[in-house]
Amino acid sequence: MTVQARSRKFRQAAFVYLHVGLLYLFAVWALAQAGHLPEERGPVWLWLLMGVGILAVVFWGLWSWQNVWFARAVWALHSLRLPALIEGSFFPAEGGALPSSFYLTALVVVLVNLWMLARAGWDL
Repeated sequence: MTVQARSRKFRQAAFVYLHVGLLYLFAVWALAQAGHLPEERGPVWLWLLMGVGILAVVFWGLWSWQNVWFARAVWALHSLRLPALIEGSFFPAEGGALPSSFYLTALVVVLVNLWMLARAGWDL
């Protein structure tokens, strides 16, 4: 694979992660506005600030560093979301605050992101 093709995969993975991160940030904002976030976990602005920080580091790392081990680590950490998303999609809790379609949509988005990260991390 050429250096240019490898670089393109990392840039694509960075932008897909950027969009996933933005989706998660706006979901947190919308859930907070709807009163679905527990107050004992801290202020929403702190969670949003941490989310922006993580998003910036991962985007920068994928875009600039283009290290396969970094992409693989992000893939591994991001894959930890799958059990909760599968449970919410296919085995929703009785009287849950969020519909299963919320989790199913997030599951699809996360799987697309994992695919792009895998392309950058393993498709050499």
